[in-house]
Amino acid sequence: MRPLRGVRIEARAKLNLGLAVGPQRADGFHELATVFQSVSLADTLVVRPRRAGFTLAVRHGDAALRHPGARRARYAHAPAGRSNLVLRAARLLAGRHVMPGGAAFTLIKRIPLEAGLGGGSADAAAALVGLARLYGIRLERGERLALALELGSDVPFAMVGGTAVGFGRGERLRRARLERGFRVLIAKPEWGIPTAQAFRRIDVCKYDLTAWKAKLRFAQSLARDGLNPRGPLRLGNTFEQVLGDRTREFESLCGRLRACGLEEPRMTGSGSAVFAIVPRGVPMALAAARFEGRERLFASRTVARALRVSLLR
Repeated sequence: MRPLRGVRIEARAKLNLGLAVGPQRADGFHELATVFQSVSLADTLVVRPRRAGFTLAVRHGDAALRHPGARRARYAHAPAGRSNLVLRAARLLAGRHVMPGGAAFTLIKRIPLEAGLGGGSADAAAALVGLARLYGIRLERGERLALALELGSDVPFAMVGGTAVGFGRGERLRRARLERGFRVLIAKPEWGIPTAQAFRRIDVCKYDLTAWKAKLRFAQSLARDGLNPRGPLRLGNTFEQVLGDRTREFESLCGRLRACGLEEPRMTGSGSAVFAIVPRGVPMALAAARFEGRERLFASRTVARALRVSLLR
């Protein structure tokens, strides 16, 4: 068999179908109860061998739909330096396992940044898996998830994918299965929300511990199999309550998504992207054509895996 020339990974975005934020913990993180869902919108990471060290080239691809009111895309660019989660993941794995060489990474970004769609986490998971496959490193599930958690709270789910209920920082995952898949239209405003800033806004609010405990119990009660997608939406999203001067824009966006026939608009993660369910039988292109606004729109659907790996020979 010919040696590998490289590994290509499709690293998929995630939605939080529901997200309740609880009190801050002793370690500085917050307790979470959330329902994760992988969707088809994805970045692509290609990993190729090199003699030593790690390099990263980042390109930006535009996966947005065209619709009458859309602005010309303005990208928040992903960093290509040492802070990028791809390179951080590579250094982390290299510190734990002996490798015969380094790697050259090429990242094609399609998942918007500062959107709550988990693009950086997906890229980190892809780097761990791709580099391990490139050099034949066997990662047991426990080690894989432990490495992922060192990189970020959403990275363990980005390794697993599908549908899962998350607790703790979001890393304690209970696998679930949807009754049926569904399609979503994702709207990304020009403004973004850094995750750390969003949590700081929550910290200055007064926690309703009774409400948090009720939401935690509800999340724990969600069925592992045959999960109705509308059930998790009842969790709401705590970050929608701390948007400050962006609240009116968020409410306007939700109203405009409903007006073009979409259902259950909800912010994902800490925002700023908002997704809405496309009813069965409604063409995605028709829903997008009806949309009034300048936000970028992304057509997507639920998928059962977070990473799709192809070996290049």
